[in-house]
Amino acid sequence: MEVILKQDVEHLGYANDVVKVRDGYARNFLLPRGLAIAATEPARKQLAETMKQRAHKEAKIKTEAEKMAEGLANKTLKIGAKVGESGKIFGSVNTIMLADAIKALGFEVDRKNIKIKGDAIKATGKYEAEVAFHRDVVRTISFEVVEE
Repeated sequence: MEVILKQDVEHLGYANDVVKVRDGYARNFLLPRGLAIAATEPARKQLAETMKQRAHKEAKIKTEAEKMAEGLANKTLKIGAKVGESGKIFGSVNTIMLADAIKALGFEVDRKNIKIKGDAIKATGKYEAEVAFHRDVVRTISFEVVEE
């Protein structure tokens, strides 16, 4: 069954994408939760009209996202954390802390668009994370966890 996504769905697609999924997944998960609509002919026509109107706005948003990604690529992020005697930090570093560190540099990124590579960060050192500024602009940034 083909559906048109109303929102971004992880591991499936982005909003306004037409994707082919199994019938049960569409009927029991995507459609009842309002994440997608059936890709009927009228829905496809409406999607085409909407996409034509959004094309200009989308290009502008993508350019801004690329500028933000380039500006952030040259910066080094340092995240302070309380450290015990053995060098391990109390708790772990998460995407909220990364989003706050990026915001302190003057860039606005939603924490949901940040994915930390590897396991949970529970020690000081250098790490990497993927930041999705736009669906076509995904960059890997490095950050350092230091003792506070």
